[in-house]
Amino acid sequence: MSLFKSSNPALKSSTFEQMAGTAYDSDVMTMQGAINKSATLLIILVAAAALSWFAMLSNDALGFPMMIGGVFGGLLVGIVLTFKKEWAPFLAPAYAVLEGLALGAISLIYEHAFAGLVSTAIVLTIAVFAVMLFLYATRIIEVTQKFRMIVVAATAGIAVFYLLAFVLGFFNIEMPLINEPSTVGIVFSLVVVVVAALNLALDFDFIEQGAHQGVPKYMEWYSAFGLLVTLVWLYLEILRLLSKLRSR
Repeated sequence: MSLFKSSNPALKSSTFEQMAGTAYDSDVMTMQGAINKSATLLIILVAAAALSWFAMLSNDALGFPMMIGGVFGGLLVGIVLTFKKEWAPFLAPAYAVLEGLALGAISLIYEHAFAGLVSTAIVLTIAVFAVMLFLYATRIIEVTQKFRMIVVAATAGIAVFYLLAFVLGFFNIEMPLINEPSTVGIVFSLVVVVVAALNLALDFDFIEQGAHQGVPKYMEWYSAFGLLVTLVWLYLEILRLLSKLRSR
């Protein structure tokens, strides 16, 4: 079924379906459990980001290894976790630490370039999350099959574009839309932010539906990990958009 489909690669359509009914009633995933785990991962990420931020303030040389180690370490953990979901209680917090280290360094780089940018990005990320949660909870946004298809297609297109830009970067070819502060570049970043925000609705729906399927308790950690992936993406895209606006 496509009912549980999410464009977030960590929250695939088959994830809950394959596990439905495999756990005892006293040891199954719940909405409250997923919320609690999401809050825990967010606290871990913020703490790691603060550590990275202040470490880089005291020693600039620490910034690059923290950023690279966090990015690629987080990617590796994320890939492993996608295949070993039962390890989520251990790997999801590790992912939050690694992403936090990377975000702290990246955020400080942006802050050095544009004072006050990071605090604005954080506030906007929280605001977007709150708005999307409200729109989803009140069913102003209904996650229909058509809605899913549009968001999934848009997300896949952005992923392919970024992947192409990454590959071309090895040949010193830069994709202008990604970092260019032109009107077209700003519109592109705004579209990406909107798509990232819409992914939150898919993730909320995925988690809500999965909580009713009797899946194992460790899926609360896995679901929290998937939601964190979207939030990190949203924050980074908001940072990029704000930097473009400040560069004009």
